[in-house]
Amino acid sequence: MPPELTIRAGHPDFLDLPWGISLQEWEVGNRVDLPKGISRHEVRFFQYPQGLYAIKELPVRPARQDYGVLRQLESYGAPAVRPVGLVENRSGDPHDERSAALITAYEPFSFSYRELIAGAGFGGRRNQLLDAFAMLLVELHLAGVFWGDCSLSNVLYRFDAEAIETIMVDAETASIFEAGLTDGRREEDLQIMIINVAGGMADIASASGVDIDEADLHLGEDIADRYRGLWDEVNRTDIIGPEERYRIRERIETLNEMGFDVEEVDLIPVDETGSRLHVKLQVGGRTFHQRRLKNLTGVEALEQQARQILSDLYYYQTKTGSTTPTGKNIAAIQWRVNEFEPMMERLRNLDHVRDPIQTYCDLLYHRFNMSVGAGHDVGTEAALEDWTERGRRRPTC
Repeated sequence: MPPELTIRAGHPDFLDLPWGISLQEWEVGNRVDLPKGISRHEVRFFQYPQGLYAIKELPVRPARQDYGVLRQLESYGAPAVRPVGLVENRSGDPHDERSAALITAYEPFSFSYRELIAGAGFGGRRNQLLDAFAMLLVELHLAGVFWGDCSLSNVLYRFDAEAIETIMVDAETASIFEAGLTDGRREEDLQIMIINVAGGMADIASASGVDIDEADLHLGEDIADRYRGLWDEVNRTDIIGPEERYRIRERIETLNEMGFDVEEVDLIPVDETGSRLHVKLQVGGRTFHQRRLKNLTGVEALEQQARQILSDLYYYQTKTGSTTPTGKNIAAIQWRVNEFEPMMERLRNLDHVRDPIQTYCDLLYHRFNMSVGAGHDVGTEAALEDWTERGRRRPTC
């Protein structure tokens, strides 16, 4: 029986690939060698006019689970790779490693944790990595996802302004509970993560010739501690009095600052008088600044990138005296046409620029530090000149 392909619209049909043989034996011209993390399954990358794709071969059952969970996470807007297709009946045995394959869109500008840890400046990035990893688990658990195999290798990383973004890769062991996760399931996921992360750090130490006693084996426990703090902050219930309605707005703004959308506000009377209320917020995904930037300007960016770029836009609106809603909307268009796009074009023409949006954020960060040092706004042009002269260093903390 020939292989069965389920491919989503807008992508290649992938019929040109030799699905009847193992991925390891493929000799095709559009294969691309890219860095990748450790995986229990074979993973290869392939270039098409429509984009770059990752193909992972694995048995039928986990392939179906992986594809189904990723499809559902995409509909939630959760931080996970985008599923493109599922290939089945590649061999007669559904339990065979090459009996199925999952196709996902390659995440641009991403890298594995080994590249981050091995790179220069990881010491300054360590806290960012731990915070981002903890935030990823919070986002997934809010969506009712029990991962079941969370590890450093099952996550992709991207620079997001001065922060790091984390993206779920492998979902073959994951399940989604519509009613949400119990505290027991969340804690089980954390314990699996702690063990897996310790194993990953032990592997790195071994490969680097470092004594096991010097390996960062407690990295997972640090992530878990950060996770619990974030989870409590996002899910806490406040009690407010009759003259404290302003605290609802404050709470929403705090979560928005963290990037979370607030979908609903539940107000539940504490007693029969109704004078005091329990305030519980229903929190959605971390896309608050992304959506706001896109709505105002049409510019697409990651969450922290969007937050930083919005600050640049707000400064431009203030500088141009745009105070009314109409004036601010016009200024947003002018900012994109007169400020953002011309600078983006200049940055794209610089050598070794892979991610222009991130490069723009690096420049804004440099402009901010220069302005603080000078005691006044130095302007983007002066910042660009100084930044390029200094070798376009990226923030490390």
